[in-house]
Amino acid sequence: MARTRIAPDRGLVTRMAVVMFLLGLLYVAFVAALVALQISITFIVIVVGGFFLLQYYASDRIALFAMNGRIVTEQEAPELHAIVDRLCALSGAPKPKVAIADTDIPNAFATGRSPKHAVVCATTGLLRRLDPEEIEGVLAHEMSHVAHKDVAVMTIASFLGILAGMISRWAFYAGLFSGYERRGRDQNGAAAGLIFVFIMLISMLVYAISFLLIRALSRYRELSADRSGALLTGRPSALASALQKVTGAMARIPTRDLRHAEAFNAFFFTPALAEGFSLSTLFSTHPPLEKRLAQLAKLSRELGEM
Repeated sequence: MARTRIAPDRGLVTRMAVVMFLLGLLYVAFVAALVALQISITFIVIVVGGFFLLQYYASDRIALFAMNGRIVTEQEAPELHAIVDRLCALSGAPKPKVAIADTDIPNAFATGRSPKHAVVCATTGLLRRLDPEEIEGVLAHEMSHVAHKDVAVMTIASFLGILAGMISRWAFYAGLFSGYERRGRDQNGAAAGLIFVFIMLISMLVYAISFLLIRALSRYRELSADRSGALLTGRPSALASALQKVTGAMARIPTRDLRHAEAFNAFFFTPALAEGFSLSTLFSTHPPLEKRLAQLAKLSRELGEM
């Protein structure tokens, strides 16, 4: 943060530190519970360690692949690169890789483990609907995430929840299979089934706690990126206009496409929410649109923007 001119946020830094500390304690407790249930330490190290390294070092490629995105050169997307170059000049930040995701969902996201290994991606739906000033506001928001390093924190923080979810599903199916194989044979079958039940319950609890911690951090970091991005460009109104356009356009996107993209909401500029009940609507990754617009309106008055 000290090397860029993107506005720092001490509140965000404090929240990230608290969330990482609590998730660290949760992680240690989770591994200890697995060991206590006689799960092989070698298995834990290989699966947990391997999955963490994969997510940490390949998160940008995984995200781009999942969103049908690709890195583009200056020759392929000169306007988009020009906007990123201008923002880098304003902020003093290293230039991230620039990508475009081929989807009509109007959105953008940033990913990567550090400012030197970051990717900023805009969708074709966003580029088609927004004016250059609005696109600049959105990308300034995303580059603020990179400068604040909350992209890396979110990647690490989401690891434990994903792992717990995977293990709970594994325990469910393994316990079900074990029950069929050993039913009626001896007490070992009942004991094994009980162990799988404990693993599943512990994993579900860990997932629920990490889910809530990540959501709380995610909502604050979006407000922080809005503020820093608007201050960087000096045009809060452009970012506000982009928010309104994107939110309005989202209502016209097919529900199937929105549900496919909901898994990436924590990293999106605005959430892709389908109609009806879901955990994404109940525990939103983003603050309400009204709150984001109110903050930007206040910044516009402070900066004397016309």
